[in-house]
Amino acid sequence: MNITVFASGGGTDFQSIIDGVESGLIKAKINMLIAGKDNIFAIERAKKHGIPYKVFLKRNYPSLEKMFDEIIALLEAKQTDLIVLAGYLTILSPNIVRAFEGRIINIHPSLLPKFGGAGMYGLKVHEAVLASGEKQSGCTVHYVDENADTGRIIDRAVVPVLEGDTPESLQQRVLIEEHKLLPQVVARLIEELRK
Repeated sequence: MNITVFASGGGTDFQSIIDGVESGLIKAKINMLIAGKDNIFAIERAKKHGIPYKVFLKRNYPSLEKMFDEIIALLEAKQTDLIVLAGYLTILSPNIVRAFEGRIINIHPSLLPKFGGAGMYGLKVHEAVLASGEKQSGCTVHYVDENADTGRIIDRAVVPVLEGDTPESLQQRVLIEEHKLLPQVVARLIEELRK
C-alpha cells in the first residue's frame, strides 16, 4: 500500500507518518511527498528518510486544475492508495478529489466543524478559538471533499483551553495530539483499504 503525503511547511505531521511507518504501526510505504512550496523543512525530512519528493508551485500553472491534473497522473503512475494532507495549504480542485474519492484525508487543528474553512489554518485557527472563549479545542482528521474542511469526520482528539493560553501555547498542545492521532488514523485506513 502506498501513501502520498502533501505538505506546505515544516512537516511535523509528515514526520509522525514517517515514524508510524518506520515503527511498523502503519503497514504501508510513503511513496512520495508532494510539496506546496520550495525550501520547506518537510523536504528535508523526505531527503533524510529516502522519500522521493516533487514541488508543485501554483504560479507555474495556468489553473489549479492543470496543476492537479499533473499531480493525478503522477500519483496514478506511483500507484498511490491514500493521500494524506499534512499541513498542505492549497485547497484541492475538484478533479483530484473525484479521482481519489474516499482516499484523501486531512488533519485540521480544531474540532471541526468549528473553526474550519477557507483562511482557517495555522495560528489563525488558535487565535479564533481563544477569541471565541471556547473551553476546549483539538484536532480533527476528516475525508476531503470539494469544499474546505467539510468532509466526513473520521476521528478527533480534544485538548483543554487553559487560562493564560496564547495561540502559540495552544498550537503546541494541539500538535502533540495531531502527532498521535494522524498515524493511528492512517494505520486504520490502510487496513480498511487492504480489505
